[in-house]
Amino acid sequence: MTTPTLPRPARTAGRVFVIVLAVLVGLTVLAAAWIGIRGALAYGHLRDAQTAAVAARASLADPATAADAIAEISAETAAANRLTSDPVWRAAEGVAWIGPQLRAVSTVAASLDDVAGSALAPLVDVASSFSVDSLAPVDGRIDLAAFTALEEPAAAGAAGVRDASAALDGLDRPALLAPLRDAVDEVSDLLDEVQVGAGALARATALIPGMLGADGPRNYLILFQNNAEWRSLGGIPGAVALLSTDDGRMSLAAQESSGDFPTYDTSVLPLGPEVQGIYGERPGRWIQNVTQVPDFPLAAQLAQEMWAREHDGQRVDGVIAMDPVALSYLLEATGPVELPTGDVLTSENAVPLLLNEVYLRYENPSDQDDFFALAAASVFDALSAGGFSPADLVSALARAGDERRLLLWSAHEDDQTLLADTTLAGGLPRTDADVARFGVYLNDGTGSKMTYYAGADTTVAWTSCMAGPRGVTGQAELTVTVRNDAPADAATLPGYITGGGSFGITPGVARTVGYLYLPTGFALADATMSDGSGFGGGVHDGRRVLTFSVDLAPGETATATVRVDTAEPSASVLEVVQTPGVTASAVPTAACGSAAP
Repeated sequence: MTTPTLPRPARTAGRVFVIVLAVLVGLTVLAAAWIGIRGALAYGHLRDAQTAAVAARASLADPATAADAIAEISAETAAANRLTSDPVWRAAEGVAWIGPQLRAVSTVAASLDDVAGSALAPLVDVASSFSVDSLAPVDGRIDLAAFTALEEPAAAGAAGVRDASAALDGLDRPALLAPLRDAVDEVSDLLDEVQVGAGALARATALIPGMLGADGPRNYLILFQNNAEWRSLGGIPGAVALLSTDDGRMSLAAQESSGDFPTYDTSVLPLGPEVQGIYGERPGRWIQNVTQVPDFPLAAQLAQEMWAREHDGQRVDGVIAMDPVALSYLLEATGPVELPTGDVLTSENAVPLLLNEVYLRYENPSDQDDFFALAAASVFDALSAGGFSPADLVSALARAGDERRLLLWSAHEDDQTLLADTTLAGGLPRTDADVARFGVYLNDGTGSKMTYYAGADTTVAWTSCMAGPRGVTGQAELTVTVRNDAPADAATLPGYITGGGSFGITPGVARTVGYLYLPTGFALADATMSDGSGFGGGVHDGRRVLTFSVDLAPGETATATVRVDTAEPSASVLEVVQTPGVTASAVPTAACGSAAP
């Protein structure tokens, strides 16, 4: 018989330890199996939700069909959320390494469930009984009830999506395995996309009833920007109109030409030393120059003041700016519009007719102004009459807004707060955590309509960059090439197009004045002009501004090249906000990953 080498208490403790260890191992295995099985089931529900989401996106034009899809998505995300939120799963989230993975999965499931089950469900319930056709005017009036019914659920939906997106932003993504990190990034991008749409709907349903006179009559000054004579925000306000609204009804109360406004001795409003240092007092002395400063809230307030001075102190409730290219988009919705002159205005001919052919046809500026007034009034009448697809109209307005051809400022503080972070606001280029934005703004210095023949090619790129924990550092390069594409015999064009030698510029030559805004957080490294000229500039609201001026004969080009260094860690994506021209162009962008560090 073998005698134990350990005393009984020690042997008993050992057996207890082995038993406890076995139990713990068994529980761990069971917990792992439990989590694995529930995770696999949750994955299946999320995949089914993704399939339903694709169907919902394809059926958005039919709110009733989209409502059924959202209900299906909600059922799947709710199941996934239940599977990843039980006590075992939550406890495992505290375990090293595996915990962040599990927390990411449960956060994704909960966020998607919050969006589908809570944020969007009330909105979809209302939208299921909503018809886009109800937005079309009937007897010249838009029924505002459709907007007011959507306002509260739209606001709640936008807030819910924003909270869900913030929950994903709070995850420790570097700690995640690559496949899971990619999946989280994909969901995050999806929520960002939904957030943009939900926010736009919430703003629209909050803004439109008041703008259309739900709370009493309002007046809006419309500036028709003429892209044939560049200004930073698009073109000179060549024609203006007063739009009156009351309980959903709209009417053109007045139409005038910019020539009806005088030259003021001094700026109608204080411009501030920074603006005056770059632009002088010109934006505040001529209505044709209010859009020279690329800050529409300032431009709108200058126009509001000028209108008040010439119309017995009448202060408009807001200012809207649009150009003939935006008008051509509206004509895609309304279809061709016949003018009293016998001309038929279409989406294809609106731009060349209004920006060039009218000057070849009519020598007298007042006749040109009359033609513009007829065109604007005829398109407005077509819109007021209805008989078009509201969905097409919304699409046209959205396209014009995305291209910064449709701008809006409100004198009502609550409305302006809603507009502030949108492209409709037309503010200075803003750098945020995701995008660093340059501004490229071009102005005609010829006093003519030669910009119709001009063009600009803009590029932006990281020449070197390195990503760090706080952002990207490196050097970026912006190039702007201005062209004069006028025919060789441009000097023979009517004097109203060439400027006729005004300002000492030879007919056919186009003078372009550029204002280049550097992103906040960047420092100027170098700047050159291909023609050997130099730059002026200043600082505008914390942004370094470079200015240049070039005179180009037909067929000539000039290029400005600007290099900047990050003064502090920056967003990885570069973007350029630029003056909208006669034709649409892609927004120049560059990501750090596309450049070699």
